[in-house]
Amino acid sequence: MATTLTSALPSARSFRPDLAQLGPNWYAAVMGTAILGNAAAVLPVELPGLIGFGELMWALGLAALLVLGAARLVHLTRHREAARAQLLDNPATAVFYGCPPMALLSVGLGTLLLGSRVIGTGPAVALDAVLWGVGALYALAVAAGIPYLMITRHPVSPLEANPTWLLPVVAPLVASSTGPALVPHLPAGAAQQALLYSCYALFGIGLLATLALLPLVLTGLVHSKLPSLVLTPSLFLVLGPLGQSTTAVHQLADAARPVTPRLAPAALAIAELYGVAVLGIAMLWLVIATAVNLRARRAGMPFAMTWWAFTFPVGTCVTGSAALAQHTGFAGFTGLAAGLFVLLAAAWAVAAWGTAAGLAGGRLLSR
Repeated sequence: MATTLTSALPSARSFRPDLAQLGPNWYAAVMGTAILGNAAAVLPVELPGLIGFGELMWALGLAALLVLGAARLVHLTRHREAARAQLLDNPATAVFYGCPPMALLSVGLGTLLLGSRVIGTGPAVALDAVLWGVGALYALAVAAGIPYLMITRHPVSPLEANPTWLLPVVAPLVASSTGPALVPHLPAGAAQQALLYSCYALFGIGLLATLALLPLVLTGLVHSKLPSLVLTPSLFLVLGPLGQSTTAVHQLADAARPVTPRLAPAALAIAELYGVAVLGIAMLWLVIATAVNLRARRAGMPFAMTWWAFTFPVGTCVTGSAALAQHTGFAGFTGLAAGLFVLLAAAWAVAAWGTAAGLAGGRLLSR
């Protein structure tokens, strides 16, 4: 699980990163950074410097993905036993394998939305296509593989389920919401249809798996509570499938308009009705999760990498409410998207500062 800042405090000069401790949960930092940039790109509010800020976040997310990818490669090759234990023997860390594909997909979308202004449209489309393809396949592998390990190997109890169990099944939803942006860049006809229908299939996989898991997660929370204070931020993970599915149905409806015009009106109507209902549930859970985290903070909840759970799930609610604002024209959704964006930016700043301070002070990944 994530290392907290309450451990020993070696000096920054003596700190050497111990990559044996590097887990897939670190990709949450990439996800949180990328979603902040993507949210800036789709925010239905025009502010000076907003797109430039989004481009900066995209660049930071891409750089973090490259650095973390290299570090994980070292981890997987030089610390094979630790990597094996993370996936096969420790269910608490195995569920975080849902983070890498979501990081790939989020950075890929940002490349298309924001990076195209920096590196050009052609290279941006090519890079996004690679990241989406790898991320979507990775998402499917995780969505099938982690439940398989839970059934056959991991010593888990449904009465101890917690929101981190949602991470593997949310990944296909992220793929379904980021793939439609590539549809216009494919040749008209079969290629566009194949991608669109694939994204709808990914949406169905993620949504049905989430509907199966959410009651289990809520039962586990009520029955067993969270096992430690540092896991309290994981309550925000429940927002992920809610906001991401809202975003996905709107992106799919937009992509369907030129590809399957016969289905487009129904897709848009379903997107609006679904989005309003699900985003309402998300806002209710946001209040609950915030209240529980404030209580935990007063009880001494220390900083941990789990604090990145404050970012990506909120970001999906920003993109979901922004899509609703675009399609309905209702100013209330515009205001909601703007308010959630401010919350997202503040959460990112806190998580980024805590991570940077922890690394510099040797309190995260210390040897």
